Amino acid sequence: MKFSTKATFHLLLASSIQSIFTNALVCTPVTSKCPSKPAFITRNPTSSSPFLSCSISTTQLSMESDFASAMPDKPEMTKAEKMYDNATKYILDITNRLGEGVAPPPELEAVRQSRDNQADEAEMAQKIYELMIEQGMVYDQHPETGILTPTMFDIKSNLDVPEVKTEFSYLYNYGMNLCFAGVLSVDVVKDIVKSRLIERTGLTPEAFDEWLGF
Repeated sequence: MKFSTKATFHLLLASSIQSIFTNALVCTPVTSKCPSKPAFITRNPTSSSPFLSCSISTTQLSMESDFASAMPDKPEMTKAEKMYDNATKYILDITNRLGEGVAPPPELEAVRQSRDNQADEAEMAQKIYELMIEQGMVYDQHPETGILTPTMFDIKSNLDVPEVKTEFSYLYNYGMNLCFAGVLSVDVVKDIVKSRLIERTGLTPEAFDEWLGF
């Protein structure tokens, strides 16, 4: 398993879907401290036109320009519409990259259902955060094709591998950013971190904080 590939993928992934929650996510670790945070999760978080060609005449260009200017502006999507649209792109991205015969994680369907039910921002954020974690924990990504296959990586036996710590730290801080932005509550993030990250390391919450350097 190439864990460094998995960690790099998450950085690219977050960059591509960060607009799901406007002004809510920061793709770099948060360095500020929040005294009200629960101990083990909050000590120290972080155009060229496609239809033009050289053979088009000046008259054609003029006509196309006039036509374009006469068209009404495309309505700007609302925040909710952007959220659902980006959730759809994320669902398709994972679905299209699953290896042959590889089952999607249950969290993918949870995101789909929340989108179809037009869930609020908090629910969508929670479902997508959970899907991000599970994608990173249970799949390997092929370095060239991006295809996802089930991982056989033993996390508990490889806590000393720098890339392992990097990925856990990134996913941890991603949740912290949602918390700091007020998108998810401290308790929700705490439960997700504990059940989906900490338990996979076999560490206590205190040891997990120490391992990540918080």
